[in-house]
Amino acid sequence: MKLIILAAGYATRLYPLTLNKPKPLLPVAGKPMMEHVLDNISTIRAIEHAYVVTNAKFASHFEQWAESYNRPDLHFSFSIVNDQSTDDSNKLGAIGDLHLVMRKYLLDDDIIIVGGDNLFSTDLAGFGEYCEQKKAAVTAVYDVGDLEEIKKYNAIEIDPDGRITYFEEKPKVPKSTLTGIALYYYPQSVLPLIDQYIKEGNNPDQPGRLVQWLYPRVPFYTWKVPGLWYDVGSIETLEEANRVFSNL
Repeated sequence: MKLIILAAGYATRLYPLTLNKPKPLLPVAGKPMMEHVLDNISTIRAIEHAYVVTNAKFASHFEQWAESYNRPDLHFSFSIVNDQSTDDSNKLGAIGDLHLVMRKYLLDDDIIIVGGDNLFSTDLAGFGEYCEQKKAAVTAVYDVGDLEEIKKYNAIEIDPDGRITYFEEKPKVPKSTLTGIALYYYPQSVLPLIDQYIKEGNNPDQPGRLVQWLYPRVPFYTWKVPGLWYDVGSIETLEEANRVFSNL
């Protein structure tokens, strides 16, 4: 199983903090967000190698971070992948970056994808176990508990087995407060469909769009995130995450 960490965004909503530093390397509770992500996802023992996909502006930042990152107990190595984009005008998008890594490294294995700015208060071993059990596409979901709040994300409806029956990006009239987040599992059998999605010219940004395209085509399941989850998209969310994680 391979891990892809999405870290190629420019995070303009966090300016000036991200003018000269990538968002996943901003500190939360005394260490870079990226290290919180690795702490929680490294409990999935099936991961053999990780790819951190970033951009030309910040590739050197991640390379320097990787050289200084000291985790003797980490059971997998990782590569920094430069998608060669320089700003929002020529970025590949999250799905484009996923596809780039798949093609560049000829991936033919199960894949876990996580956003480098997604913070979890508990480890993700349960996600790995659920995915290995299902051997089908899985997205982690979180209940934001508010129909107004869900309009900023996506809304998901599921059947009693946890399979997606409805998915809508940024719904205007949501019926569910359950949202899919940037933590996905795609078994080897689904990878040709990701290739097809890109080749057909579909939107390469926003990883939820791939979920929306896939769920009518293949069984797509959900795993509810235990504890707290933060998608750090604004200075206010960053400050809140810093307060919460400093007290964990």
